[in-house]
Amino acid sequence: MGVKVTVVGGGSTYTPELVEGVVRRADRLPIDELALLDVDAERLAIVGGLAGRMLDRAGWSGRLLRTTSRDEALDGADFVLVQLRVGGQAARFRDETVPPRFGAVGQETTGPGGLAKAIRTVPVILDLAEAVGHRAAAGHWIVDFTNPVGIVTQALIDGGHRALGLCNVAIGMQRWLAEWLDVAPERVALEHVGLNHLSWVRAVFVDDVDVLPRLIAEDADRIAEHTGLPVDYVRSVGAIPSYYVRYYESTDEVIREQLDGHTRAEDVMNIERELLEMYRDPTLTEKPALLGKRGGAYYSEAAVDLIASLHDGRGDVQVVDVRNDGALPDLAATAVVEVPSRIDQDGAHPLPLAPLAQQERELVEAVKAYEMLAVEAARTGDRGAALRALVANPLARDVANPEGLLDGLLADRAPVAGA
Repeated sequence: MGVKVTVVGGGSTYTPELVEGVVRRADRLPIDELALLDVDAERLAIVGGLAGRMLDRAGWSGRLLRTTSRDEALDGADFVLVQLRVGGQAARFRDETVPPRFGAVGQETTGPGGLAKAIRTVPVILDLAEAVGHRAAAGHWIVDFTNPVGIVTQALIDGGHRALGLCNVAIGMQRWLAEWLDVAPERVALEHVGLNHLSWVRAVFVDDVDVLPRLIAEDADRIAEHTGLPVDYVRSVGAIPSYYVRYYESTDEVIREQLDGHTRAEDVMNIERELLEMYRDPTLTEKPALLGKRGGAYYSEAAVDLIASLHDGRGDVQVVDVRNDGALPDLAATAVVEVPSRIDQDGAHPLPLAPLAQQERELVEAVKAYEMLAVEAARTGDRGAALRALVANPLARDVANPEGLLDGLLADRAPVAGA
């Protein structure tokens, strides 16, 4: 029996990535209806037009629904994939440019900018989740790709919703390592541990043999270059950090770079304008190569593989954001973590893991404490709670004027757009 998948934020330039994944996984995920929902009718028409041409080219027999009606999109949905950007790229630009003026990292998912994004985003997604609960199919799943994924997923699970978070960092690392090792990606498995955008790969298994010690011993410089961190740090932790660890370990260097250069938000806005112009072309029937520069590499594979395993109960292991339930003994059972989990029709079951090393544990515990405060601030809309979350964030502890920083970040409230 086929399923209905609804994409909230279907007007996102990411959507062709997802459509490609739907086509490639048709054998495991028989979708009867793919619903693209967006509040921006013009973007939805442009992106949805390309989506339709891609599906037609592939000979897909399902129904593509493009709609601005939330009720229509959610009715009977088995899986609701959320890829929103509340405030659009303009809000991202503010998240990236305001904090450096106050001596903090400017980034849209970590630090003060991540808090501002969470405060904008969590109420919208919790409202959406309530509607999903009323209109979607029994046993539905919400899969969140909306940043900050860890905080959003924490809010969803705390709210009693059947939800998992998804990020492309782990699959991107897997693909990079597979290319380095010249093996098929499916032969590479990672012990990826931590939180969303604060994680480390502690083991790299190729056919069940951990090759990470050899990689570090022979070419730690290559890992350091890829992650943007000093080689001494890589050797000291004996792991491959995600790129986001750089914000915590090289904070002053990052801030100097941000004060001297342009932002990622500006790059993305330029790429999006060009992509949308390409998508308008009625002869275009595949995703353009430029989409690879937008971010979200391998997102389609990760998202569709997760939905497929939730549907058919394959029981394979994927890295997702999930309730800890003792997998990482350093954190509470209720904490949302990003770890390898076995996926079946009952959900994601995190695999048991060894404790974090002290250096990582202290940072992860501090960031998780901040994330819980951020959920409270976003859920309640209380300014005092927002200020408490801000000063608890390790990337904002040295800010001399946290009240001014918070005011600058929350100056505007903007509409919802596709990610």
